[in-house]
Amino acid sequence: MKSMLLKMLAIVALFWSGSVLAEEPIRIGALVSATGPASFIGDPELKTLRHYVEKINDTGGVAGRKLELIAYDTGANPKKAVTFAKRLLYKDKVAAIIGPSTTGETMAVIPLIQKSKIPMLSMAGGVPIIDPVKKWVFKIVATDRMACQKIMEHMKAHQISKIAMLSGSGGFGKSMRKQCKMVAKDMGIDILADETYGKKDTDMSAQLLKIKNTPGVQAVLNPGFGQGPAIVTKNFKQLGLKMPLYESHGVASKKYIEIAGDAAEGVYVVSPPVVVAAKLPDTNPVKKVCLAYKNEYEKTFHTPVASFGGHAYDSLYAIADAVKRKGTSPAAIRDGLESLHNFVGIDGVVNMSPTDHLGLDTKSGLVMLQIKNGDWKLAE
Repeated sequence: MKSMLLKMLAIVALFWSGSVLAEEPIRIGALVSATGPASFIGDPELKTLRHYVEKINDTGGVAGRKLELIAYDTGANPKKAVTFAKRLLYKDKVAAIIGPSTTGETMAVIPLIQKSKIPMLSMAGGVPIIDPVKKWVFKIVATDRMACQKIMEHMKAHQISKIAMLSGSGGFGKSMRKQCKMVAKDMGIDILADETYGKKDTDMSAQLLKIKNTPGVQAVLNPGFGQGPAIVTKNFKQLGLKMPLYESHGVASKKYIEIAGDAAEGVYVVSPPVVVAAKLPDTNPVKKVCLAYKNEYEKTFHTPVASFGGHAYDSLYAIADAVKRKGTSPAAIRDGLESLHNFVGIDGVVNMSPTDHLGLDTKSGLVMLQIKNGDWKLAE
């Protein structure tokens, strides 16, 4: 009788503990630069993550479990990113990490990610994040190399073959400068002037004056993000440069237009398609998801959509997709991300593999825009 009672108690205990474990949320960590020089990137990312985690939970969660978002604001500081990454990995015990927002932060965190064996989906643009492939590191954001290719295809279509570059000195600017130089060589575009500026610089007139005085320059390309490109744009107009100015996907936000003001008129920007979702052709496979996200974001937060929030949306739903197919452990999520197939996101159609931890289709993932009357339009 006693042994039977003990068995029954053991079964009840096992059932009860199993039910509790089944109801435990899946912890997702996030490293976002919600404040500081990259706040225009991190703020929409954090808003998006919080909103859609809540939405997913309200509709039953993922694989019968709710999600718990644990987010830290890095302020775009690589040292803070490392500190908070350690907290997510070793204290919060997350199953996966979304972020960081910038290339410099991401590169600083990667060694920890590889050692801890927790999958990470970066929201930054630098090629070195996923090339070479790193087992636990992924991203669904167009790389700086892809952005260079899109920009230079537009240049070539407009008979531009001699350019100048003015690049930021941060992780993103350095990486994109390097990639653009390689792409330019491949595409037969000559870089006649190659200038840089620092993170804290407040005037780039001297560099632009050198470019202005360089014979033969047909256009200027500015690899950078944050307030730097807006300063470049203002100085560009102040010095009376008449040639086209091309900006990277690091400024694909209305915030850039606000800061640069009238000087932004006519500037070309390469961007994920979400900022012009309604203007995309119906044949674009990402139009539906872009339009739905744009409408919901603007209705919820009463502010124009930025491409950066789309990176967060794609990362969150890619993890959800991986969990549904493979399971909730970090290793299962990693395997699920690596086998992501025909995933239609805001940043494009994604097909990852063991040799490609980006898997992004460039045709659906980037568009060339031009600023007209303070707003975006598809560039001709």
